[in-house]
Amino acid sequence: MQTRFVAPGDESSAENAFPLSFPDLDQQLQPLPPCNTSKESMQVFKQHCKIAEEYHQVKREISMLEERKKELMARLDQFEKESSDAVHLEQEYEQLTKENQSLNLAHSRCKEQLENLRIQYQKRQGSS
Repeated sequence: MQTRFVAPGDESSAENAFPLSFPDLDQQLQPLPPCNTSKESMQVFKQHCKIAEEYHQVKREISMLEERKKELMARLDQFEKESSDAVHLEQEYEQLTKENQSLNLAHSRCKEQLENLRIQYQKRQGSS
C-alpha cells in the first residue's frame, strides 16, 4: 500500500492524490515532497508525480509489448520450423514418387522380359 499525498484543499479529490514514492523510479528521480506553502512547489510536485505515473505506465506497456514480442517470435519460430518440415516432406514425397515410378517401370520391363523368356522356352520345348 502506497502512502498518498493530498494537496491542501484537495482532500475530497482522489484524482489529485499522488503517491509519496514511485518504486520504479531511481531514488534521484523520486518527486520531492512539496513545500505546502508554495503554489509553484505544489504545481511542480503534481507535474513530477504525473510524469512519474506516465513513466510507470510506459514501463508497464513496454514490458507487456516485450512479452508479446517473445510470444510472437516463438510462434514465428514454430511456423518456420513447420514450414521447413513441410518443404522437407514435400521434397521427400517427390523423391519417393519418382523412385516409385522408376521401380514400376523396372517391374514392368522385368515382367515383359519374363514373358518373352517363357515364350522362347515354350518355343524351344515345342521344337524339341
